[in-house]
Amino acid sequence: MPVGSGVVGGGRGVTSADGQRGNSASAHAYEFLFVDDPFDVPLGEPGPSASASSSPASRPPDRSASGDCPEPTSEDVPSPGRAAPSPEPCDTSPHPHPSHRSPSGTAMAGNRSPRTPSAAPWPRAHSIAARAGEPLPAEERPLADALGQVLAEPLDALTDLPSFDTSAMDGWAVSGPGPWRLPPPQDDADVLAGDDNSGSAPLRDGHAVRIATGARVPPGATAVLRSEHGDVTGQAELHATRRVTHGQDIRPRGQECRRGDHLLPEGTPVSPAVAGLAAAAGYDRLRVTRRPRVEVLVLGDELLLEGLPQGGRIRDALGPMLGPWLAALGAEVTATRRLGDDADVLHDAVAASDADLVLTTGGTASGPVDHVHPTLRRVGAELLVDGVAVRPGHPMLLARLAPGRHLVGLPGNPLAAVAGLLTLAEPLLRALSGRPAPTRTRVTLAEAAQGHPTDTRLMPVLRLPGDRVRPLAFHGPAMLRGLAAADALAVIPPGGAAQGDTVGLLGVPWASAAAV
Repeated sequence: MPVGSGVVGGGRGVTSADGQRGNSASAHAYEFLFVDDPFDVPLGEPGPSASASSSPASRPPDRSASGDCPEPTSEDVPSPGRAAPSPEPCDTSPHPHPSHRSPSGTAMAGNRSPRTPSAAPWPRAHSIAARAGEPLPAEERPLADALGQVLAEPLDALTDLPSFDTSAMDGWAVSGPGPWRLPPPQDDADVLAGDDNSGSAPLRDGHAVRIATGARVPPGATAVLRSEHGDVTGQAELHATRRVTHGQDIRPRGQECRRGDHLLPEGTPVSPAVAGLAAAAGYDRLRVTRRPRVEVLVLGDELLLEGLPQGGRIRDALGPMLGPWLAALGAEVTATRRLGDDADVLHDAVAASDADLVLTTGGTASGPVDHVHPTLRRVGAELLVDGVAVRPGHPMLLARLAPGRHLVGLPGNPLAAVAGLLTLAEPLLRALSGRPAPTRTRVTLAEAAQGHPTDTRLMPVLRLPGDRVRPLAFHGPAMLRGLAAADALAVIPPGGAAQGDTVGLLGVPWASAAAV
């Protein structure tokens, strides 16, 4: 299917993913609910500060002075043949990874490119990405190599756990009521973990033997007396210092599970604990959904790989960030390639890639060196999302290159690229790897959050006690300072949100690890 068919947010007169036609998303803004995604608010619902009761005094403050630059209005957007407006003071810092460039090849402040008139509402774009892929084929992996993947079939016990009666403590295995006779030291009768005493003679009534934690309880034993609860006399006689009950400190066979018991369902992520349970239950390998293979293509002639920015060139901030982030999302990053701004090189790379997902950075607008859209047309891709009503990051896109293969185009500015990653790449990767949808997280704003008049905003926040979050400064599209200090991103509705309002939350991998 050619570019533009079936596209959401793709321009005038195109067919949307729900079969409707129109020039904007407003016609169906209130009709779609976020069914397969944790953000199930009606689309187009205005934020609190956009309500009729809001007054200028009650609206969230402007944070331009702290680096939270206001988004450009329609008057700020350059039209064809018109020069770009001068950037605001808060946008004068170099953009670490621009996606929109002027004819001279320099970064345009604030990602100011002509905006797609029918950009998809953020919840709809997120939901489309979550439904765009199917779980990849299953494969068998050794336990250690399966970590981070998802069970492709239920985990059923291959054995009883424990598989024999086991001592839960160091002490003595005793038979019957005490006191108990101990074997002479020279008999070397201690029972250790790993000893196979299944064929030994039963322990006689009134006798005891030393036993270690995890050891197989000898036949005839009725309880285990802990070391700290027994006294041994000079006549090799063991006395209990407290009452001993039948079966005390013995883990009976099958206490945790019986062979064939259902332990975990299909779709469970393989954590270290899951790998440990599988090993205990008798598994050497697990059948898991294959990791999505991702190839990252970093675009931009202006990017430096090392050293300080100089000569009009800037450091590549996305190359070092995206690979680890994608790996944390369960992907296998097959390559990170830096292609510059060459249309033919980009076309050849996309056409030759066999990755499940190609991820590009930059070049998603319509400038003279923005080659992603022309490349998608050349390869006959089907655009699923072309522009999203979100700040930062509205020129992001999602395309189907072929059955089972997709391309996500991220804007070039770092925080805008992260917005694209969380909006389109993360839900798609979740679908490909067979992961269940995350539990919806709602939190309370400890401070007002400045919003965009019509678009959702993804804002770095710091989590506070009591399910509260504090918005962080430095969340302009080219900035990473706020994100680096954040442990989540809040989903701020159009119009902004006031102190005390409840908003959705998107997690980040490093915060999840730290929480554990």
